Amino acid sequence: MASKVKQLKNRYYEDILPELQKTLGIKNINAVPKVEKVIVNVGIGKLLEGGKDYSEIVENVSLITGQKPVVAKARKSISNFKLREGMPVGVFSTLRGQRMYDFLNKLVNVTLPRTRDFRGISPKSFDGKGNYSLAIKEHTVFPEINPDDIVKIHGLQITVVTSAKDNQQAYELLKAMGFPFQAPIKSKTDNQ
Repeated sequence: MASKVKQLKNRYYEDILPELQKTLGIKNINAVPKVEKVIVNVGIGKLLEGGKDYSEIVENVSLITGQKPVVAKARKSISNFKLREGMPVGVFSTLRGQRMYDFLNKLVNVTLPRTRDFRGISPKSFDGKGNYSLAIKEHTVFPEINPDDIVKIHGLQITVVTSAKDNQQAYELLKAMGFPFQAPIKSKTDNQ
């Protein structure tokens, strides 16, 4: 079965790359946009207010991404947020290479369809430089998470960093990779 289904990385280089080159009208194949890295991030600030342990979140992120995440610590103290320098504020993992393609394949084909009331992802979540951010409210939609072991449900943020020059190129790239975007909403100026 695995031999019949092309992996996302192979499909990108064999099918998507030449098609994108034609669609975007780029002469040099090295200038065609590609995904550079994927960052999976979970904030743990609210959890620490109760003095609770955040090791479960670290374990969940490592199960989801397939590698041990980094615990981000506060750089300076902010009294209004009850934050001290050196306190853990988040857990993140940066994926590159084969792990990145495997994660994107799992995200598009397994995780997003398992999301409750899923109608596609918003095409408005690009940052202007070709990067796409996506928030998932419950980490339980990932198949690696066992629902019986859950103590507290948390969300996570996924950022897909591309080499695209603008949002349109990044949109074409992610759409070709299978991201299920909602139909673009027409503005009032399009109808006139």
